[in-house]
Amino acid sequence: MQKPSPTLLAFGDIAYQTFSFPHDHMPTLHSTIARCARAAAALAGVVLLAGCDKINFWRMDGHQSTIVVEGPVAREQLDLFIITCWVSLVIFIVVGAVLAYATFKFRARSADDEHAEPPPQGHGNPLIELSLIVASVLALVVIAIPTMKGIWNTYDVPEAERKDAYEVTATGYQWWFKFEYKSETAMTDAKGGKTPLITANELVIPAGRAVRIHLRSFDVIHSFWVPKLGGKVDMIPNRANILYLKADKPGYFWGQCAEYCGDSHAVMRFRVIALDKKEFAEWLEQQAQLGRTVTPSIASTPAPRGQFAALRQFKENEAGITIAYDTEPLKAWRTKQDPEKNEDPALIAQGREVFKKNSCANCHTIRGHDAGGVTAPDLTHFGSRTTLAGGLLENDATQLRRWIHDPLAVKPGNKMHFGVGAMAGYVKKNDSGKGYTRNITLTADDEVALVAYLHSLK
Repeated sequence: MQKPSPTLLAFGDIAYQTFSFPHDHMPTLHSTIARCARAAAALAGVVLLAGCDKINFWRMDGHQSTIVVEGPVAREQLDLFIITCWVSLVIFIVVGAVLAYATFKFRARSADDEHAEPPPQGHGNPLIELSLIVASVLALVVIAIPTMKGIWNTYDVPEAERKDAYEVTATGYQWWFKFEYKSETAMTDAKGGKTPLITANELVIPAGRAVRIHLRSFDVIHSFWVPKLGGKVDMIPNRANILYLKADKPGYFWGQCAEYCGDSHAVMRFRVIALDKKEFAEWLEQQAQLGRTVTPSIASTPAPRGQFAALRQFKENEAGITIAYDTEPLKAWRTKQDPEKNEDPALIAQGREVFKKNSCANCHTIRGHDAGGVTAPDLTHFGSRTTLAGGLLENDATQLRRWIHDPLAVKPGNKMHFGVGAMAGYVKKNDSGKGYTRNITLTADDEVALVAYLHSLK
C-alpha cells in the first residue's frame, strides 16, 4: 500500500487506520477512538500551521485590524460583529445541544434497532415550531437594528457633528488616491494665485473631529477602506458617495482599495495621518506653500556630491517598508516634515533639470516649479510624505530610486510606465498602435539627482 503524503488529511487517515478494526453495524470503542484521534490530529495540524514561520495565530492587532479599532465608526462596526458572534454562538449551542440529545437519546442500541422499521412520521409540535419561528425573527431583529444604525453612520456624519465636520474629497485612480481639501487654498505662484489644496496617497485629518469624505473615481470602481477607523464604501464613476471617519486621537493608519480595479489593485494603498488641532493647522500652512526651492550658491556652483552607486537588485514582490519605519510610523512621518540635513544644492538643481527634460511636468504638478500636470500625483510636497507608489514603498532614497528605475517591476500596469491617454510614460505606443518603444531613459546619475530633487520638496 502506498504511503500517504504527510498532509493534514493524511495524518487523519493514518490515525483512523491505526485505531479502526472491522466491526458490524454497532459502533465500537475502537471506532470511537479512531474518530477522536482523527479530530485531534486535524486540530493539532491547524495549531501547528498557525504557529509556523513566526505567524502568531491569535494576534489581531495588525495594521489593518478590524478588532483593534481607534474611531467611533469602526468601534460601532466591531460592536455589531460581537453581537452577531454572540447570537450565532447561542444558536450553535441550542442546535448542537438538541442534536446531541437526539443522537444519544434515540441511537440504535442493538442490531435489531439498526434494521427496525422507522416510527410513524408526522409534523412536529406546533408550539415548538412557532417558538422556533419567533426565536429566529427575534435573533434577526437583534442583529438588524445595530446593522441599520451602523450602515447609516458609515455613509454620513451624525447630525450632532455635521456642522463641525471637516470635508475632504478623495478620488481613486489606477492605482493611487488623490485628496483634495476644498476648504483650504494653496499658492500656485508667487503672484498670489490660489487653488484648492491637493495631496496624494496620504490623507491628513484632524484628530477628534468628524471627517466627511466625498468619494469619487476617475476611471473604474474602487473602494475606500481604513480598517481601524471605518468600513468600506465604493468609489463609483459618475456617482457621489460619502464616508464618515473620525480618529479618537493622533495616529497613523493604513488604508487600502477594497474593490478589484485592475493589475495593481492589491498594491493600491494609502495612509491616514490624524493630528491634533495645532499640528494639523501647521501642516495645512506648510502644504499651502509653493514647492520648496533649493538654489545653488551664485558665488560658486560645486559639482554634485551624489554617489552614483549601482542600484541593488530587488527580489520580485520584495517589501518596501523597513522595520524601523514600521515600528513608529507617526514619528517617521513627523521627521519627514523637516528638510534633510546635508542637502546638495547642485545635485538638487541637476535633478530639477532631469525632471523638466523628461517631461514629467506633463503629468505631475509641483506648484512654483512650472509643473502643472493633473493625471498623476501632486508632488509639490512629495518629500514630506512617508510613502510612495500609492503607499506601497517607504519614501527613502533606496525605494524612490527603485521606483524611478523601473516602475513596472514594482507595480504592474502602472500609468507612469505606459502613460495616460495620449501622453507617453517611460514607453510610448508605436505609430501602428501595436507595441511600445522606449520614451524615457534615465542614467544612474539622472536617478540619483532626481531622488535628491524630489526629496527636497518639503
